[in-house]
Amino acid sequence: MKNSYRYDTSSLPEAQFEPGSHGRVLKNKLGIKSKKDMDEVESVALKTAIDNLLGIYDEHHCFTAADIRTMHKVWLGEIYEWAGEYRQVNVSKGDFPFAAAKQIPFLMAEFEKGHLHKHTPCNFKSLERVIQALAEVHVELVLIHPFREGNGRVARILSTIMAFQAGLPMLNFKDITHRKKKEYFTAINRGLSRDYKPMEILFEKIIERSIKSKSV
Repeated sequence: MKNSYRYDTSSLPEAQFEPGSHGRVLKNKLGIKSKKDMDEVESVALKTAIDNLLGIYDEHHCFTAADIRTMHKVWLGEIYEWAGEYRQVNVSKGDFPFAAAKQIPFLMAEFEKGHLHKHTPCNFKSLERVIQALAEVHVELVLIHPFREGNGRVARILSTIMAFQAGLPMLNFKDITHRKKKEYFTAINRGLSRDYKPMEILFEKIIERSIKSKSV
């Protein structure tokens, strides 16, 4: 799962970036300066993290805000000092601002009491209900954007584990990371007005593709 949903880091101080990276790579434990190299390292770490996290959370687990931080830490803990910590800076993607940094602890607590409590464990009997859960949780987490880096991918980690709770195969996110980026961004935007239908449509296609991939 390659990263396709990075926030705009242009407003961050130069000190936040790895020296010699020309403002393209955040300061990291490995001293990586190349964006291409960092993307590869993060991608390999992501696959390992998913395997590890699937061994931690079972089909009966109701997720919490602390679990989201754990997912981020397990994935990026060997790369960034601040892995698993909420961001302290405001970020945006183009003209689209995400939640203010100072509001994140409150918003994540509300996310836990609301969407996570309502939709996890995601072991519902109907596929329609599973898709609803995946779409709402994914949109709301991305809108909060709790971390400096990797928010979209953490949301996909959570979606993957929720799908396993529902008895589904490993989700294939190629549609939203390659072919349907515009539709994905539109679906996230629609979530601002609590309209999750566009994301439900995307998840329905993701699940169809994933089931077909497993059967091949």
